[in-house]
Amino acid sequence: MLRSLYAGISGLRSHQTMMDVTGNNISNVNTVGFKSSSTVFQDTLSQLVQAAGAPQGDQGGTNPAQVGLGVRVAGITTNFTQGAAQLTGRSTDLMINGDGFFVVDGGGEQMYTRAGSFNFDGSGKLVTVDGSALQGWTADGNGDIDLNGAVGDIRLPTGTQMAPKATSTAKLSGNFAADAADGATVNTTITVFNDLGVARDVALLFTKTGSTWAPSVPGTPPPTGVAVTGSITFGADGKLQPTAPSTTEASLTLTVDGEAIQVVGTTAALTGFAGDGVSTAKLSDGNGYAPGTLQSFTLGPDGTLTGVFSNELRQDLGRVAMANFANPAGLEKAGQSQYRVTGNSGDPQVGTAGTNGRGTLTGGALEMSNVDLSQEFTNLIVAQRGFQSNSRVITTSDELLQELVNLKR
Repeated sequence: MLRSLYAGISGLRSHQTMMDVTGNNISNVNTVGFKSSSTVFQDTLSQLVQAAGAPQGDQGGTNPAQVGLGVRVAGITTNFTQGAAQLTGRSTDLMINGDGFFVVDGGGEQMYTRAGSFNFDGSGKLVTVDGSALQGWTADGNGDIDLNGAVGDIRLPTGTQMAPKATSTAKLSGNFAADAADGATVNTTITVFNDLGVARDVALLFTKTGSTWAPSVPGTPPPTGVAVTGSITFGADGKLQPTAPSTTEASLTLTVDGEAIQVVGTTAALTGFAGDGVSTAKLSDGNGYAPGTLQSFTLGPDGTLTGVFSNELRQDLGRVAMANFANPAGLEKAGQSQYRVTGNSGDPQVGTAGTNGRGTLTGGALEMSNVDLSQEFTNLIVAQRGFQSNSRVITTSDELLQELVNLKR
């Protein structure tokens, strides 16, 4: 049989594969996080008709004469260029800007995906549309995240509570007027919390004597369970005189219901300059707070999930894990817009967004498919013409065989 018949058949098969790949790209033009593929051809074995001859004496050499035996698909490569952004406004939609993959638990197997459309399930886990759990690190009750620990399911269950914290420190800032008369007073109030998160408003009255302002608890009689010790002194230059052993700050001890609260004034924040007899000093920044319930959350570029609680405070809840690979094109597509590790992809390098070549994250957006329709429709024409041309090779070879058969009639 003519070799051209088999060359034409191999061309049909290869261009059919190209059509299949192109058709799959076009069908996924609106698939979130989809990465298009392209077909690479290479020739097959070539039959040697005449071997090469080396130059000898005054006679030149000859080149080898070979007849090719067709074409085959050398590979189907995945294009991991960035897809366009689609804003959705959903807080659970995440988009990767740059390289990297989300890590998900797909039925006990660790899988990887670029599709960032997540939702909460009944147990508070962030999952993909097919139920695979997003992996990362969950914060402890204090908002601390151990990035050296193993990754696990990220959970943000409804009703997550922020435990109360007792006030242990507070700040004193502003200016105590140096030109105020002796006996002048400054009244300031701060809200403090106990271990149960119960709030209590506590007032302090500062009275001027020379360059010293002595605190007391106002009221007749003073409120029970509240006491204060210490004083604030300024030098002739109006700068705070630190309390030993510190060289930059002075402190008072405020006791509320048996709990000591350290009130600190620093040389940078507290002064004793003239102020037309008006002082602006005040207590602020107590570190205690009441309990709170999770109301919403936000996502930072590094993948940190920060909760907003009913007590108007924010606390880290967890961080999304990301993975990158030495050879992303070596990953195997496993369906559901997920990828599986292979021997040629390299081991996953799991870490946080924005580090070691991993991209950053954007909340409320999705990465669209990177399929270029203009390129894909051009590929359709190329594949169609290639298929037609190889079909013509087969029909022409058939005509030659027919002529050969007709030699004997």
